[in-house]
Amino acid sequence: MLRRTVVALACAMLWSLAAPASADEALLAPMFQDHVVLQRGQPINVWGRAPAGQRVAVSVAGHRATARADRDGRWRLRLPMMAAGGPYTMTARAGGMTQTVNDVLVGDVWLCSGQSNMVLEVRRTLDSRAEIANSANDTLRMLTVPMADAPTPQEDFAGPVAWQVAGPTTVSEWSATCFYFARELQRSVHVPMGMVNAAWGGANIRAWMSREALRTTGDYNEGLDILDIYSRDPMAAYQRWASVWENWWRAQAPALGEPWRPGASQLAWRRAPAQLGYWERWGRPELENFNGLVWYRSNVRLTAQQAGKSATLALGMIDEIDATWVNGQFVGATSGAGTQRNYVLPEGVLRAGDNQVVVAAVDTYATGGLYGPAESRALRFADGASTPLTSWRYAQAPAGLGYPPRMPWEATGGLSTIHNGMITPIGPYNFRGVVWYQGESNTGEPDTYRGLLHAWMADWRGKYGANLPFLIVQLADYGAAATQPVNSGTARVREAQRLAVLDDAHAGLAVTIDLGERGDIHPANKQDVGRRLARAARRVVYGERIAPSGPAPVRAWRNGAEVMVEFTDVERELIAYGASRPVGFELCGATQESCAFVDARIAGPREVALAIPAGLTATRVRLCWADSPVCTLYDRAGLPAGPFELAIR
Repeated sequence: MLRRTVVALACAMLWSLAAPASADEALLAPMFQDHVVLQRGQPINVWGRAPAGQRVAVSVAGHRATARADRDGRWRLRLPMMAAGGPYTMTARAGGMTQTVNDVLVGDVWLCSGQSNMVLEVRRTLDSRAEIANSANDTLRMLTVPMADAPTPQEDFAGPVAWQVAGPTTVSEWSATCFYFARELQRSVHVPMGMVNAAWGGANIRAWMSREALRTTGDYNEGLDILDIYSRDPMAAYQRWASVWENWWRAQAPALGEPWRPGASQLAWRRAPAQLGYWERWGRPELENFNGLVWYRSNVRLTAQQAGKSATLALGMIDEIDATWVNGQFVGATSGAGTQRNYVLPEGVLRAGDNQVVVAAVDTYATGGLYGPAESRALRFADGASTPLTSWRYAQAPAGLGYPPRMPWEATGGLSTIHNGMITPIGPYNFRGVVWYQGESNTGEPDTYRGLLHAWMADWRGKYGANLPFLIVQLADYGAAATQPVNSGTARVREAQRLAVLDDAHAGLAVTIDLGERGDIHPANKQDVGRRLARAARRVVYGERIAPSGPAPVRAWRNGAEVMVEFTDVERELIAYGASRPVGFELCGATQESCAFVDARIAGPREVALAIPAGLTATRVRLCWADSPVCTLYDRAGLPAGPFELAIR
């Protein structure tokens, strides 16, 4: 993160110090470049930098507006709203300076954001060779925001940005979801489409929200306070955060002691393989599919001379998050599987004799643990000498413990970090709406997701317009199939997405419960994701009288020995694929243990009847409530009924 921060600061210094003296200088913000798409039907915000006090004039398509640069050289103006069209030329002038932007189109512009399924490139999708070869379209254009995080809001992007025109030489690396959405939408809405893609794999929704928005939830004040300290004094922030982490462990596992303190642990420590590596490959059954926290411990004996030297603790790479202590003192933490861990040890931490290194490694997806060459793990002294760390032991945290708190300044799991580095630099650009594909990183905390979605949408509407539409992709199916009802965190996030959209007149849902892949969290069929997003946009944004996302539940009630469920947004009638009756329905009482799969039948064009098992007092009905459910209820448009939980009235 430090490297990215330095790059961003360097870019800011270069721009602020520039004193244009010839034609084609950068008066305009980086969003305004050749091939740019401007939002139609809205007054157009334009901004940039010029010498302090200089009057700036911007013109495009016969429209002109002026502004004066403030004492810091910043200026901003508004051009009148324009109809779709182009290409035009935009010209900015200030004194003897001129910047010209060519091939300007006016149409609809979409901000595409989220985590890895929004990042996933066109080249990784179904039939990608043909899709890329046939992608030429002068009226589809994308700008990709460089990945960057920061503890405070940034004015400038972390690297160069450019608008690209769709074609075989460009779209391969574009966001597939964003591209296929805009391409499909353009078949109904015949205007140029611009796409701004700001996405980062593994990113929690908290990282995409401003600190002001997070404050409104009331749940992150301590972390935000620590983040404020971090921007001024990182070492002080580390110590504050270490207390938060340690207090979390004490609260979650009070009987297991304090594993980071020598002699204070009640864990059952076992010998780890000499080369370490991903714990899933150790041949230990309890770790083969384990996502969670594993403790590591190594002892190293030092002479008094060694203990008195300046030293760095090198741990190699860790998948994916660590917190690390030496002799009971917290020395560092990092997030990111591919990042080398090198922690400069404070003076006095090391001592003559035995020294204990303890690492808490957290993995949330796929493989986990300390990996890479054994020689990458060592104490390295300032004089070039080193002492290897060997004879590692490990202890698995109890099942169901959950994940420890994330560092507030962490890129993907922190608080407002990606918002500061990737959203703030976009500035007050005009958008038609937001396309959002995110939630996988919140499945471990599903109960907060609905509130966070509401706060996030309000946050971005404060930047881009009070009625800004949001199109949200509901999480696709992924993971092992369930053989009995389960309390799925992924299902609960899907429900939070459904309810947040239901609460919001300017939001639409794209159901993808049938588009996933059981063994890959990044399904390749992004074409149908794009089609369903475009359909939701046609209803929510453009007002077409079509169902936005397939059959949606309205109410459930008891009717004798059955529970009836009514659906809306059904095209023609409900149908079942693969059998005469739909599957995937559950009835539940007050507890998870009471839930049972039930027989279902289509009882009318918009109704399904569920048989109540003997002895069950049913209070809730669920459909497709699992990580990777089997769902067969559709309508005649070929759209699935999405996952839901509904109270029986």
